[in-house]
Amino acid sequence: MTKTLTFAVLHFTVAFTVTYLLTGSVLVGGAVALVEPAINTVVFYFHDKVWKRLEAKKQHALDAITA
Repeated sequence: MTKTLTFAVLHFTVAFTVTYLLTGSVLVGGAVALVEPAINTVVFYFHDKVWKRLEAKKQHALDAITA
């Protein structure tokens, strides 16, 4: 979960900065920085879980071949 939280902080910062630079609006930058990364953080958490499951299956298949 720590990895996910640090990713969230980084993503909030990038989202705000890019949106602010494009619009010049602190309000729009703040709104985008709250909504988009929050959704992306949840998606990333599940992506990471699926990725680990796929890696485990791959390792299990390799173990079966070498056994």
